[in-house]
Amino acid sequence: MSEAHSAAVAGRRGVAAKRTPDEVERRLINAIQGEFPLSERPFAEVGAALGLSEDEVIARLQSLLDDRVLTRFGPMYQIERMGGAFCLAAIAVPEAQWASAVEAVNAFPEVAHNYRREHALNMWFVL
Repeated sequence: MSEAHSAAVAGRRGVAAKRTPDEVERRLINAIQGEFPLSERPFAEVGAALGLSEDEVIARLQSLLDDRVLTRFGPMYQIERMGGAFCLAAIAVPEAQWASAVEAVNAFPEVAHNYRREHALNMWFVL
């Protein structure tokens, strides 16, 4: 697999995770995947449920992002309920321009992820 192919498959940041999460981090990831508290101090609430301090929750989340264990931390909107939709797009990218195309496509915050395909339209991405 070429480096450019890996970059496209690995996600928006283009790099695979540097490590595996430990047990506390796995519990934290599970806790934040559902209903995240809407309060003045949501990280303190998450921490209290897990026996962690607010600062430790924030530090661990930052570490997970820095090490690419998580590629994103933020709200997930139900776009359909807001009147929008997701779109799968595909383009034909010459091999010689693959790396620059990956960088250009991934630079748009609207792009959730992209994939390389064995097809005339060889880069597919979700908006």
